[in-house]
Amino acid sequence: MQFAVFALLALGSNVLFSWLTADTGSIFNEQGLISYLIWPTIILLGGIILARRSGNQMLVFVPVVLWLVADSLLVLLKSALQFLGLRGWLPEWSYSFLPLLFLVLFVWQTLALIWIFTRRMRTPWWERIILLVGSMALLTIWQSNVADQPIFKPVLVQPVLPEAALYAQPTLLQQALGDIRSSTAGRTDWYFMGVAGFSEQDVFRSEIDHARQLFDVRFGTSEHSLALINNTFSWMDEPVATKTSILRGLKTIGRRMNTDEDVLFLALSSHGNQDVFQLANPPLEMENLDPAWLRDALDASGIRWRVIVVSACYSGSFIDELASPTTVVITASAADKASFGCTNTADMTYFGQAFFAEGLRSNTSFAAAFNEAKVRVSEREGFMGFEPSEPQMVVGSLMKTALPAFEQVLFDQTRLSQQAGAPLTTAAEPPASINSTVTPAPSTQPNASP
Repeated sequence: MQFAVFALLALGSNVLFSWLTADTGSIFNEQGLISYLIWPTIILLGGIILARRSGNQMLVFVPVVLWLVADSLLVLLKSALQFLGLRGWLPEWSYSFLPLLFLVLFVWQTLALIWIFTRRMRTPWWERIILLVGSMALLTIWQSNVADQPIFKPVLVQPVLPEAALYAQPTLLQQALGDIRSSTAGRTDWYFMGVAGFSEQDVFRSEIDHARQLFDVRFGTSEHSLALINNTFSWMDEPVATKTSILRGLKTIGRRMNTDEDVLFLALSSHGNQDVFQLANPPLEMENLDPAWLRDALDASGIRWRVIVVSACYSGSFIDELASPTTVVITASAADKASFGCTNTADMTYFGQAFFAEGLRSNTSFAAAFNEAKVRVSEREGFMGFEPSEPQMVVGSLMKTALPAFEQVLFDQTRLSQQAGAPLTTAAEPPASINSTVTPAPSTQPNASP
């Protein structure tokens, strides 16, 4: 009776934990259930051997009951911590050691049981070692099998590119490039270009859409803007972001602008790593952006005055290559730091929200907007227990002199729009058309996915 009760309790605990850790859209996996039952079955067989060896049939279920009790307690603890993690209530530093701690506890619950019974039975030392080493090997194989076969398993759907998208993309890119108007001689015009790099999380598309909406509506770049979007659901609506389309976009803007008078605001949002800005849009195979290539592309376009914002993990690694006397480089993190907020439930990343939706809305200079955003991001990361991302801003020597005049032209557009009575849709409050085009993707991992 005890064996039956604790077997059901342990099984229920593991089903709960698997459900908490499963991605949205996962289905029940019978193989995972069988994989879990392997080890209790081995322990039960060990109890049968122990009972026959000692001549005491009362020992048949004792080892497996003790193991099931320990496993139930451990898995319920893991489930509680997983629930806290899903709510964002665990400090960031805990993620580095909790998996190792649980692995140690899982191994301990089995090896301690074997050690206790071998001592009580006065088993020879060499037999104890064989049992412990053999158990370690079985545990390793079992744990690997359970990891590959969880009780709730995500349904893997290979992205499929419809034939219509294959033919639509060249037209979409050509139309987007054709919509970029030439600048007006004798005055400074701002141009906006946004790149959303990673297709399988909507937050990057949403962030670029919000930033573009901010610049087009508040800052008057509606005829001078371009967005290149990698997103699973936008193949038929927007040109994708590849090295080819980015280079063509930069060169087109370079030809349409007056490179002595006009300024490009380039916003990039994706996952990142050291010297890597990720471009991914399955099933299309793409090359990632690196800072050297981006610098060469900007130089080839002829664009002189540049404000570049890179919202990605480790984006500070782009600064040295992109920096120039006529460039402002703003990054969401230092070169060796992750940034946060790239989840499917978010409209913008932590930095994107703080800089685009809040900083640029309430300030009249990039430095003031950046400093406000840096404080907001730091406060949010501190509240969540995350390691500080340390956003960076570097202003070139010539840009330090020219930027105030450029900023006056940009931020004066807001006042002109207000005087004309035009509705001001901010990045913090996107119009319905922006939200309606963002189709939720299956949830993956929360928080920082570099």
